[in-house]
Amino acid sequence: MSRVPMTVKGAESLRKELQELKTVVRPRITKAIAEARAHGDLKENAEYHAAREQQSFAEGRVQEIEGKLSDAQIIDPSTMDNKGKVIFGATVEIVNCETDDVKNYQIVGEDEADIKQHRISYTSPIAKALIGKNEGDEVCVQTPGGQVDYEIMKVEYS
Repeated sequence: MSRVPMTVKGAESLRKELQELKTVVRPRITKAIAEARAHGDLKENAEYHAAREQQSFAEGRVQEIEGKLSDAQIIDPSTMDNKGKVIFGATVEIVNCETDDVKNYQIVGEDEADIKQHRISYTSPIAKALIGKNEGDEVCVQTPGGQVDYEIMKVEYS
């Protein structure tokens, strides 16, 4: 099975969610099922069916998270000495060469990507164009609106 890159923060977030599911959500659902069973006839018991549906969702999520963590290759860019090179996990400041718009992005795993938090997947067109380049380099990114040229102003490893 192929390894999937993930940042330290991303792995920690998944571990927290897994812990919450196992220690809080599971017991709450088990209690709800027991209470619904006490009400009698299970065929027409909406509370029972709702609790079972929640249990199915929670167990599916537990399996999904455990699978992601087992396949994860956790990368901490702060431990690497790259001297301005864009790598997975790095935070990159880029400037649009035409409009002078400045943007900051952290390159993360697919599950961690959130454009509102300025985190982009390493599989995105911008990240693919940036990875391997150095501070001061210009990159051309193919976007739905056409080609956009960016200059890499700063690379940080946090």
